Amino acid sequence: MPLAYLAGPDVFLPDAPAQAARRTALCARHGITALPPLNEDVASLAAMPEAEAWRVIFAKDLAMMQRADLVIANLTPFRGASADAGTLVELGWFLGRGLPIFAYSNSATPFAARSAALLDRVPDPMPGLTVGGFGLPDNLMIPGAVAHRTGLPVFLPEGGADLPFDSLDVFSRCVAAAAAWLGLPEAA
Repeated sequence: MPLAYLAGPDVFLPDAPAQAARRTALCARHGITALPPLNEDVASLAAMPEAEAWRVIFAKDLAMMQRADLVIANLTPFRGASADAGTLVELGWFLGRGLPIFAYSNSATPFAARSAALLDRVPDPMPGLTVGGFGLPDNLMIPGAVAHRTGLPVFLPEGGADLPFDSLDVFSRCVAAAAAWLGLPEAA
């Protein structure tokens, strides 16, 4: 079974291990082995100084990415108008390695609209700057990276309404598309 690194800020959810188990089961139904980057497997993490802990997490996640055959990235906006910065680094890592990239977002709201709404709440530090939205779900480089590697779009909620951050509906469609792209047998 191909190994899929599950990139995304899902590790910050209060029920991260349970959420990872649900995502792992959905992947398995489609013939994909999930590699969720949880930190529960680093037993001594809580006892480490912060300067050591973040390096351990980075090394663990990098090793997991090096084992992976593809990435399935959660690009749902996180703490702002765009996807999680760490997830975007991981997505770029897979792009640079020439590996398949599959991605989804639980936000149906286009990037430009999210950016404008954010600027409505905070003072604009540089008046006159524009956001090149192009009707895309995020900065053009992000869906561009996904399309460049697989020819697929960033999967979005159907019907035009945002879904809760932890919804698995769009993730499930993305995993099914990844399995089809990889030529895996259809899930039963």
